[in-house]
Amino acid sequence: MEVFRIRGGASLRGEVRASGSKNATLPAFAAALLTAEPCIIENVPELSDVRFMADILVHLGAEVEKLGPGSWKVTAAEVSPQAPYELVRKMRASVCLLGPLVGRLRQARVALPGGCVIGQRPIDLHLKALRALGCEVEVEAGDVVIQAKGLHGASLFLGGRHGTTVTGTANALMAAVLAPGTTHLESAACEPEITDLCQMLSAMGAQIEHTGSHHLVIQGVESLKGCRHRIIPDRIEVGTYCIASAITKGDVKVVDAEVSHLGAFFDKMKEAGLNFEEREGALRTRVHPDGLRPIEVTTLPYPGYPTDLQAQACALACLAPGPSLLTERVYPNRFMHVPELGRMGAEIGIEGTTAIVKGGAKLHGAPVMASDLRASAALVLAALAAEGETWIQRIYHLDRGYEQFDEKLRSLGAEIERLPAEAMPESFQIPQSELITS
Repeated sequence: MEVFRIRGGASLRGEVRASGSKNATLPAFAAALLTAEPCIIENVPELSDVRFMADILVHLGAEVEKLGPGSWKVTAAEVSPQAPYELVRKMRASVCLLGPLVGRLRQARVALPGGCVIGQRPIDLHLKALRALGCEVEVEAGDVVIQAKGLHGASLFLGGRHGTTVTGTANALMAAVLAPGTTHLESAACEPEITDLCQMLSAMGAQIEHTGSHHLVIQGVESLKGCRHRIIPDRIEVGTYCIASAITKGDVKVVDAEVSHLGAFFDKMKEAGLNFEEREGALRTRVHPDGLRPIEVTTLPYPGYPTDLQAQACALACLAPGPSLLTERVYPNRFMHVPELGRMGAEIGIEGTTAIVKGGAKLHGAPVMASDLRASAALVLAALAAEGETWIQRIYHLDRGYEQFDEKLRSLGAEIERLPAEAMPESFQIPQSELITS
């Protein structure tokens, strides 16, 4: 187990490159199962989740080879339909294997991914979509078991209680591209990561219309071919570095960012007092001379404000004088970072699905514990702005979704170290019995 030790107060300055999107890479790896031919996937981030997905594909029979930095080749000449719990439990996104296994093999047996610290994330919409496409779906001993000999095109609605489903859309899409007939996906997710998947599938020979909209039309084809595909930049990582610049009163340029993917984020951050400048292929972020301002943010499915940038915005709001409101409409329980920010001096209350931040107080270093990927990022941002020293435990969450996060921050001037857990003061250490290992 490793921890971060962060000494706050340094103003971040310099240039950092945006990595490829984790949330686009994982379904792209899954999509490679749809063909027996090689798929070369580029701009892949170096993350533990990517390695977990590669391990699962190997278990399913695919040959997975890392060609070089950010470049992987997946050849699925032979594929098994079964993904066991000991692999799937490591990563919820592995549920996106259902669609390609159904499309390619007309059957699948994939373990249910289990619970999630940010709240209930059921896959009922995934299964509803597959049933609409002619699949027989059962849940047996914790596994989703699917027989799809009658796979066919259909019209189906993918909306749910909290809006569209991103991985559910990916599953329906990957099953439909090899389903005879025409499929209409209504209320499909239109996140950039879904558009990226559509572009990869189209390069493989799929016939998809209205890419980027809530209504996808798919004409099923008999088979798909291999392709070369480049993953889009990670919009959540870009937003996180923008907030890191602002929270430290710094001046950071993010290169290789796709600005068009962050419209709602830019809108709210400008209200918070951030200035953005695009120049020479870089996105530059600084705080307005008048300083930070309180904000009201409501997370929504794309193109709304991303839920994956809510915790980071909450950390920023702690420094803005006055009350800020952050309402979570995607994952209503996604406030695990709030108690830990409170340990650092933040004043935050929760009313239903809204965090009420009384901003303007000074943050101070403290031992804190990461609970999930984005909460971990928020704690790092708060630590960068805090007085004194912060120790962050369970940083394996960060390694799931931020490539070389500590190294990139150090290159910008942050005082951050990755250390073994034993390096912490003994009074801060967590008893082994309380550690979460998955």
